[in-house]
Amino acid sequence: MTTTPHRPTSYRPPVKQETEPDYEQMLDDLSTASVHRNFDPYVDIDWDAPEMAVIPDDPRWILSYEVDPIGRHPWYQSLPQEKQIRIGMWRQANVAKVGLQFESILIRGLMQYADHLPNGDKRFRYVTHESKEECNHTLMFQELVNRIDMPTHGMRRQMRMTSPIIPLFSTLVPTVFFFGVLAGEEPIDHIQKDFLRNRSNLHPAMSAVMELHVAEEARHISFAHNHLRTTVPTKSRLHRFGLSLVMPIVMRVLCSAIVVPPPEFAKEFDVPRDVMKDIFWGSDESKAFLRGVFGDVRMLAEQCGLMNVASRRIWRMLGIDGRSSRFRSEPAYTAS
Repeated sequence: MTTTPHRPTSYRPPVKQETEPDYEQMLDDLSTASVHRNFDPYVDIDWDAPEMAVIPDDPRWILSYEVDPIGRHPWYQSLPQEKQIRIGMWRQANVAKVGLQFESILIRGLMQYADHLPNGDKRFRYVTHESKEECNHTLMFQELVNRIDMPTHGMRRQMRMTSPIIPLFSTLVPTVFFFGVLAGEEPIDHIQKDFLRNRSNLHPAMSAVMELHVAEEARHISFAHNHLRTTVPTKSRLHRFGLSLVMPIVMRVLCSAIVVPPPEFAKEFDVPRDVMKDIFWGSDESKAFLRGVFGDVRMLAEQCGLMNVASRRIWRMLGIDGRSSRFRSEPAYTAS
């Protein structure tokens, strides 16, 4: 028997925090969870199982027509199956490579941040746990890239060139660094959860990677949300106003850096320029997808007091405004 998901009849915006959350207890809980609930990609994924083999012409590499921004476009859906498979393999390998590169930036920034913490600060233990988990994610992503064996380089060249500079933000302007953490983690997490909820006909290797990554990323995103909710309200009014203007810009810039494939993609598969513009982010459907990615971040901005008349205009100008989530990871069918 098929049941229809509950759809709320009215919307109530997220409530701004009235009292400071128990930040110290949250750090203890997350650190304990990292000890007792962690994964190793070479223990928890059976890479050499027969069903994990990457073979030519496997239709499970076709991009989801419902979830993937490229897969949803009529241009992609009109292609011969063989080309859809090749594009799907290239796309998934490149997404994994981008994830690896982002995690590498994050690890360097977190370790630099930890190095500046005083003795006894509980953040040191948690961010070091997170860095260890992100190292495992880079191993997992690279293993997937190697097995798919497509000529992908991940992020755009400009982003790869500036990656050594970005970790410096973790000590120079740590709040902006953690904005960047969410700007990278939220889109990847959003897309992977949509794939897993949709239960598309994923290749088992992709499914295993997504399930492991989503499970641990929940802790990492929880830390960033709680950290910002605790620290941002303590800053001066002028400082908060500046942060309110910077936050949507960081989200929009890094989202495109992570989600939009590099120019090599269009060249490799002869993708028309107007199709690329339509997918990222010209069509109404793609614009709705872009807005939906940041529902949780808009909720966080309201809770931190970073939503005001000026900042809302920037969110809207950048095409990432919209209704805020009522709770973290609210599914699309209730956030619409």
